[in-house]
Amino acid sequence: MSPRRNRPKAADPSGRSAEDDRTGRYGGFQSAEDWQGEEWSVRHVAGASAEGKTYRCPGCDQMIPSAVPHVVAWPEHSGVDERRHWHKSCWNARDRRTTRVQRSRNAPKF
Repeated sequence: MSPRRNRPKAADPSGRSAEDDRTGRYGGFQSAEDWQGEEWSVRHVAGASAEGKTYRCPGCDQMIPSAVPHVVAWPEHSGVDERRHWHKSCWNARDRRTTRVQRSRNAPKF
């Protein structure tokens, strides 16, 4: 038997209840941010949900190891193909950072 909840879940000022939070299947929270003149969806991913997967960060061009918490960001108007996995620090410093590696035209875009 599960423990009894003593307090009901209250709605926040925006009218959404605590049940409606956008944690999704990745265990992080999702928000919208403005960057480079467009809206971006940003999801914080917990390390446990990234187990067994590695990604390349577009901010520093380094690999994000398996099971490391990170950020997934994509422009609101685009689809799944535009999602990019960033280190949290690289996402926070995205206006000050650029990749210094120049790839050839035929290189895969991560």
